[in-house]
Amino acid sequence: MDLGYTHHGEYKVVGGKLVVADLRVEDGAIAAASINGDFFLEPDDALEDLNAALIGLPQDVEHSVIRDAVKAGLRADAVMFGFDSDAVARVVRRALGHATAWADHLWEVIAPSVLPIAQNVALDEVIARQVAAGTRGPTLRFWDWADSGVVIGSFQSLRNEVDADAAAAYGIQVVRRISGGGAMFMEAGNCITYSLYLPGSLVDGMSFADSYPFLDVWVMEALASIGVKAHYKPLNDIATDTGKIGGAAQKRLAGGVVLHHVTMSYDIDAEKMLKVLRIGREKISDKGIASAVKRVDPLKRQADMGRMELIETMRRTFAAKYAAVPGTLDEATLAAAKDLAETKFTTEEWTARVP
Repeated sequence: MDLGYTHHGEYKVVGGKLVVADLRVEDGAIAAASINGDFFLEPDDALEDLNAALIGLPQDVEHSVIRDAVKAGLRADAVMFGFDSDAVARVVRRALGHATAWADHLWEVIAPSVLPIAQNVALDEVIARQVAAGTRGPTLRFWDWADSGVVIGSFQSLRNEVDADAAAAYGIQVVRRISGGGAMFMEAGNCITYSLYLPGSLVDGMSFADSYPFLDVWVMEALASIGVKAHYKPLNDIATDTGKIGGAAQKRLAGGVVLHHVTMSYDIDAEKMLKVLRIGREKISDKGIASAVKRVDPLKRQADMGRMELIETMRRTFAAKYAAVPGTLDEATLAAAKDLAETKFTTEEWTARVP
């Protein structure tokens, strides 16, 4: 029977099931709804409650309103397996055109090219602005560098995170990025770093905790393809059964753009890192380990693959999964990043803004 559905959306829960929304909108409100997919829901009749909860909601309804309506509409004994009320809200927002899926965007992938660390950090702000302005599409960029540095989070204290004397002795520059999170210890060839620049509609209604594994599902697949079984540990650590391999950070900027980046250790000199970074007892007090060195288990040992070969595996996985095309760093973009590195990211005023 044709119910005249006019709106369709799909959402695959990370680690869960596919949820589909078919809706009919009349006079600015949802007039008919069918939530379907390969999820599990008990009892069977609870599906009627779920659909009924959506009827009458306005076409411009917010994520939280949908979520709360689903929670309130479901009978007390209903149990959802493989999805939840947030997943329903997300797929309804997609069906209504307020949230987007990966396939709704033409993605670019920028291959790594060697640039100073400060310029790499500046590029995050420059490219995010371009995506917000619509002059560049959503983009994945892999970093590369030949210098040494510590990239600290936007809100970290400079003196609490970095031993200035040790950094100077090793010739390590300190750069503060625009996103939060912890410090990144970066020497040539020692880690893999990438940045995603995306419209906020892709993570519509998602908390930071939910968006991290959602945005990195492709890299987990890339690692799994070479035998590395990685997973997220709340909030933003990426780990395997043998230890932490990296972490993520994120910044949601004005203009509706999200910057999401990840650094994974490849061949870290952990002893040097601990001389430069002030990783105190409080930092590792809840990890159940005796030494901070043991927290990091580099990919070089786990993957048995060269760093650039591993990056290429990630690039191919992303390109295949999201039909991405090659992107470039044009001269104007590089010049803008170089200028921003000089006027902001290498200045004492910015670097020591949290002393």
